[in-house]
Amino acid sequence: MVTVLDDLTRERLKTVSVATLTTLLFKRGLRNVFLQSVHPVGPGLPRMVGEAYTLRMIPAREDIDVLEAYADPAHPQRHAIEHCPAGQVLVIDSRKDARGASGGDILLRRLMVRGVAGIVTDGGFRDTPAVAALGFPAYHQRPSAPVGPIWHHAADTNLPIACGDVAVYPGDVMVGDGEGVACVPAGLAAEIAAEAVEATAYEDFVEAQIKLGRRLPGIYPATAESRAEFERWRQGQAS
Repeated sequence: MVTVLDDLTRERLKTVSVATLTTLLFKRGLRNVFLQSVHPVGPGLPRMVGEAYTLRMIPAREDIDVLEAYADPAHPQRHAIEHCPAGQVLVIDSRKDARGASGGDILLRRLMVRGVAGIVTDGGFRDTPAVAALGFPAYHQRPSAPVGPIWHHAADTNLPIACGDVAVYPGDVMVGDGEGVACVPAGLAAEIAAEAVEATAYEDFVEAQIKLGRRLPGIYPATAESRAEFERWRQGQAS
């Protein structure tokens, strides 16, 4: 089921790292949530948060996958570009095959203008210098100049897919930062976001203590005593 992120959860997820999210999900028994070999197209892109809208690719076939096919508005790739809702993230299952592009700067600009929150593929994008200059959250395996239909047939949209060896269901929450992308199951997003904000604040406390020369034992991982000290530290920071 496709969910709608509430504003508080979305804003919380924009302030926490993918690393923190993977740790909290691991504590709940979810080990495989970080998309493998998927990286930001360029440095300094905005953080990405949004529900997954999915597109699945299968291997191309020469009699079907020709450039003229893109003229059909019902073509699944073109359909995804025009129908991925604002605030959501287009997630593309490219079978980890970056030999042909999963999209380029024109398609990504269209998504950005429509208010889409970002795009992710375990394949590659073309026109990557232009894509990086857009300032639009975009994640891929590596640049790929060859046109997509050489290797990819866009099969369907908004069904469960694999991306970077992670199962992604429509409505799951995709969170991206400079390190990569995590897939947060939709039903856990709100509680994970709230917990991640607290975990991040505690880590800020730990880093402050390390700068003062403290050793890790007793503060990282947290103890009852260090948490009480953290609360006093946080009150002092707020005053």
